[in-house]
Amino acid sequence: MKKQISILVPVYNESRSISRLFEELERVTASLPAYDFQYLFIDDGSGDDSGAVLSHLAKKSDKITVIELSRNFGKEVAVTAGMHNVNSDAVIIMDADLQHPPAVIPRFIEQWEQGFDIVATKRTNFEKRSLFKRFASHAFYRLMSMISEVDMVSQTTDFRLLDKKVVELFNSFTERNRMVRGIIDWMGFKKTYIEFEAPARFAGQSVYGYKKLLSLALNSITSFSSFPLKLTGYLCLIISTLSGLGMVVILIDKFTFNYGQFTFLGLFMMLNTFMTGLILISLGLIALYIGNIHVEVVNRPLYIIRSIIKSK
Repeated sequence: MKKQISILVPVYNESRSISRLFEELERVTASLPAYDFQYLFIDDGSGDDSGAVLSHLAKKSDKITVIELSRNFGKEVAVTAGMHNVNSDAVIIMDADLQHPPAVIPRFIEQWEQGFDIVATKRTNFEKRSLFKRFASHAFYRLMSMISEVDMVSQTTDFRLLDKKVVELFNSFTERNRMVRGIIDWMGFKKTYIEFEAPARFAGQSVYGYKKLLSLALNSITSFSSFPLKLTGYLCLIISTLSGLGMVVILIDKFTFNYGQFTFLGLFMMLNTFMTGLILISLGLIALYIGNIHVEVVNRPLYIIRSIIKSK
């Protein structure tokens, strides 16, 4: 009996790339006749013709299933919706813009058959990425490795294969502010990495701008580490200690040596300004965690499915 592999593709405004991606997937999977492939496309509330293109392809091929979400919930939630709706021996997650080349799929399967539960990828070419994005990405992964229990490797991507047991465990996670890659890395399991060169986007521009990247980074830090909260406590302790010592020095200067190097008003203004800034920073960090708690307590559905389209 053939092993079943689902290829999960989140889609947001990729109407010009979808047909080409399907052709490439068909070409590559045709060279792997020992496996039964299914394609699951998650239309994440696209505002272009992506839904129409996917619906047309689903009517032509019984390999395709399309899940249309009621609005744009974001890539992490779209991938989660796909994971909730697959039942295969393995799942391959990839983007729709063809920067995750289907030609890598045989390498995924080769490593999976050797016993790896997770086959992740590292992108090796970065000439088309800005210097700032490269620096920010490296800094983020370095920071996460330092402050959390998750071993996140720099320059990895969402392009990866997951064994069925990994998918089943992933589906038991309930948090709403999520980074799929971070959750998978947190699980552990037997993992390996393969390197690939990403071609240029087939069409259009990336919708993952700086705002979304910053939001994802903040959610990841607050989801996988309590270090920022501890840091505020440490800072308050250090500042309180130094402030106390400063006050002792001033009092000794005023009432013992009377050098007149300090004035009470100047010191008060300096300490007051510094402490106010520290308090505001601390409140901002705490607010991030409280915001996450609020989202979890409200307990709204993670996503809403508008329709499921497949060939009859």
